[in-house]
Amino acid sequence: MSQALSDTIHLADYDPRWPQLFEEERARLQAAIGEWAADIQHVGSTSIPGIAAKPIIDIAVHLRSLVDALYCITPLMELGYECLGEFGIPGRIYFRKRTDQPRRGQSHDGIARTHQIHMYELRNEQYEKQIVFRDYLRAHPDAAREYEALKRQLAERHARDVEAYALAKSDFVLDILARARAAAAARSPLFACRAEGLSG
Repeated sequence: MSQALSDTIHLADYDPRWPQLFEEERARLQAAIGEWAADIQHVGSTSIPGIAAKPIIDIAVHLRSLVDALYCITPLMELGYECLGEFGIPGRIYFRKRTDQPRRGQSHDGIARTHQIHMYELRNEQYEKQIVFRDYLRAHPDAAREYEALKRQLAERHARDVEAYALAKSDFVLDILARARAAAAARSPLFACRAEGLSG
């Protein structure tokens, strides 16, 4: 069974340490793979102030070319990451860091993720979606609270099925991307061009 399917879902209340944990990890990543990383961003629910999240620091790494991911594998292994390839998302290279320290929401093998890296090359649509979604929820606390309420409801309904939990959030994510596109169009046609095409 894959890690994505073997985790149990535990949402932790917002922890103000999450941004700092990201910054500490970003510094380590910059030292290890900065030669190939064009950008390193905090994404996922732990990057959105005030909302509950699975206590895993999601990190998006932007590469100039996905081929450069090959050069990143060994340095990231030295930081405690393991590479799982695309792991279900074409055009992404996925890494996870885990701990054997007891944590709620750990996988059935007793080892919980602490950080995960999503690597994309420049102009990857999935990367753009992650950034647009994060930025919209950061700028719209009401939408962020709406997302949190949905996550709590779905975490109860799909407590042992991470795949179903993620799929059930899809409509909300698409709605937020549509709102972001509309807001961008209202601000400027230039911004609208960047958001256009992110509704899928």
